[in-house]
Amino acid sequence: MSPARRPDGTPRRSTIARQTPIEPTLHTERNAISPNVAAMKRRDFDPHAFLATIGEGRKSVLFRRKQGIFAQGDAADAVFYIQTGKVKLTVVSKTGKEATIGILGEGQFFGEGSLAGQPLRMGSATALTDCATLRIDKKAMMAALHREHEFSDLFVAYLLARNIRYEEDLVDQLFNSSEKRLARILLLLAHFGKEGIPETVIPKISQELLAEMIGTTRSRVSFFMNRFRKLGFIHYNGGLQVHSSLLNVVLHD
Repeated sequence: MSPARRPDGTPRRSTIARQTPIEPTLHTERNAISPNVAAMKRRDFDPHAFLATIGEGRKSVLFRRKQGIFAQGDAADAVFYIQTGKVKLTVVSKTGKEATIGILGEGQFFGEGSLAGQPLRMGSATALTDCATLRIDKKAMMAALHREHEFSDLFVAYLLARNIRYEEDLVDQLFNSSEKRLARILLLLAHFGKEGIPETVIPKISQELLAEMIGTTRSRVSFFMNRFRKLGFIHYNGGLQVHSSLLNVVLHD
């Protein structure tokens, strides 16, 4: 078939419609957004700001240093979110032996066992420093998790990370020496491997508490701390400063 011609006799050019590339989208209940935008939205999500807007069932609670937040055996009816300060989690055996299972800081949750149907607290929580917390009733927390997907994703990721940490602690207790366990806990307290400076100052923490965390005696902790200091792995200067070289103790067989 001959091409169509213009009135002046010249042939017309055939026109081919340009196809616009379709970018993949991530569908949500509210709208469809690109994956990059969705990822950015998750990164920009501020749990502190969100929790401050929950309303009923949430209240700010201040705790002084060494003040108990809840005790083992108390009713598990709320979740706590740390705004500022540090909290120590402990558990006591039937024979009265106490073990420290974690030290939590700003931006972390605790008491989440209540959400899984835990009727009583399995351990105790104590303010290690002056703390500002949000106490969120179980009902209000469940509603917030169902209502805000970004918050739900963040909370699940936090619980998974905590569970992995507990598994690592168990392996550490079973297979590593007390010296390695001490080195590891110091690096964890200094947030080694996370964003920030590789040589970090840890706020004042007692050797008794370190002994509870790694399952040994205070005298053994004192011995290893002096050894780490002599080797240049740590030093004291208005606080305990941990150097990245301490990682050699953890990696050494």
